[in-house]
Amino acid sequence: MGNLTLSDIHKHYGTVHAVRGVDLEIAEGELTVLVGPSGCGKSTLLRAIAGLEVVSKGRIDIAGRDVTYLCPRDRDLAMVFQSYALYPYLTVYDNIAFGLRARRAPKAEIERRVRQAAEKLAISELLARYPRELSGGQRQRVAIGRAIVREAQLYLFDEPLSNLDAKLRDEMREEIKRLHRELGKTFIYVTHDQIEAMTLADRIVLLRDGVIEQEGAPLELFERPVNQYVAGFLGSPAMNFLPARPTRDGAIVLEDGQRVPLTPAQQAACGERCELLIWGVRAQHFRMDRASDAGLDASIEIVQPTGNRMIVSFTIGKRRVLAELDAHAPVGSDKTIRLGVAMDRTILIDSETGLTLSTSSSLS
Repeated sequence: MGNLTLSDIHKHYGTVHAVRGVDLEIAEGELTVLVGPSGCGKSTLLRAIAGLEVVSKGRIDIAGRDVTYLCPRDRDLAMVFQSYALYPYLTVYDNIAFGLRARRAPKAEIERRVRQAAEKLAISELLARYPRELSGGQRQRVAIGRAIVREAQLYLFDEPLSNLDAKLRDEMREEIKRLHRELGKTFIYVTHDQIEAMTLADRIVLLRDGVIEQEGAPLELFERPVNQYVAGFLGSPAMNFLPARPTRDGAIVLEDGQRVPLTPAQQAACGERCELLIWGVRAQHFRMDRASDAGLDASIEIVQPTGNRMIVSFTIGKRRVLAELDAHAPVGSDKTIRLGVAMDRTILIDSETGLTLSTSSSLS
């Protein structure tokens, strides 16, 4: 069993309440990503799971065993840190073997595990080198190798890729996902990078100010956010949020007077309300469509080609809006175009509470 249960976890640092009553269950073999902005409590929570922080209140169970106040070495887990934490005077082989030797594992067992880990991570030819002779990506592989030789129940990753450049981060994300599949173990991964979270996770746990805002499959959070915070955090470019007033004939009116018809599900969610709402629409949900009733007239201000796509910006009232279009769309600065909108994929948010009234019905 590699499952983890957190029950009413709190952590105080003096007057700072860093983690506030977190309840979470992680299934055996799952790759769960804890994500959120700096200061949201994700690393504190991970360190509490590892035993590097003592919780102020609550209980931590690993495989049905209460480990709340056990030392890290007694929790049967392994951790990969952001800083690599390699011993500069030891070879790659000795860095990977260090923990096994500290536990007095048999020499033959150490040899087998180190060689096996090195082969999985494609660093067999580096075993005789020292950390100073390695690239950043290679050092991170060594740090991961040192963790996986433990053959633990839980593997914890604390922002392990944040020191790497973009290309290496892409490579190492794929490596970690492949490794998770091969080992079949429970991985808990902390990051502030929402792209990293979306691409790696079986399940995302999104935190803010020490509490869980929403948890679920990546596409569930992306397409069905429970509130404006979740909707705005996930996605690149970030979701556009536009003040809108619903009408009694099933539409919304934007700040500049443009009218957009709602879907039947959105109309039902609005009910009879006439107060201000927030309309959330992602850049990817726009398309060029001169004849669309569910659309906007946009006077393009900036065009940003990205290769296979094009990001254009325009203004609705006082709000800057981004739309992602085909790279060859006939668009230029100072040109007015008609943009259709996939309304069933947009969301409506209560402007007072920030909670979502209507979300998309499709995860496609």
